[in-house]
Amino acid sequence: MGTDAPHHEFQVGDVLRVSCPPAEGRVVEVSRFHASVEWPWAEIDQQSQFKWNGQRAFGMSPDSSDWTMSLFKTDPEPWNLRVGDSCLVGIPETLVRIIDIGRYDPPQDVGWLPRPHTMLVVVPADYPDEALSEDDGDTIDLESAAPVTIELVSRS
Repeated sequence: MGTDAPHHEFQVGDVLRVSCPPAEGRVVEVSRFHASVEWPWAEIDQQSQFKWNGQRAFGMSPDSSDWTMSLFKTDPEPWNLRVGDSCLVGIPETLVRIIDIGRYDPPQDVGWLPRPHTMLVVVPADYPDEALSEDDGDTIDLESAAPVTIELVSRS
């Protein structure tokens, strides 16, 4: 993962520019609420207490928080995908604001490898503080196998 600031220097309130070049994924399930895509980067952790299936679900509505808060996007959008389709998965260049930081020692058991030591909880940079709820935001795993680029834009 590329970054312009060391992991330990990120702070709540920082505004970051994040991106990830797209990689090919395959749609394995489509429901009324989600399209599930084989995740092109992470490896299933066979030693995990969780049995991750190697997939990530994307919200089927352009207005759902599952879609609007997700950093990773599919191309085409989930509501245009069918089982067996190929799609691209990546993060278009996006400005986000850190609202929380999780640090884990030992690394967190999440079902995939590498296990994260540090996760940033982020929302769109212009998302109002008064609108935040406990479930808002997405995470950036600083040890992710996905080639995410993070640049510190501003610090409050």
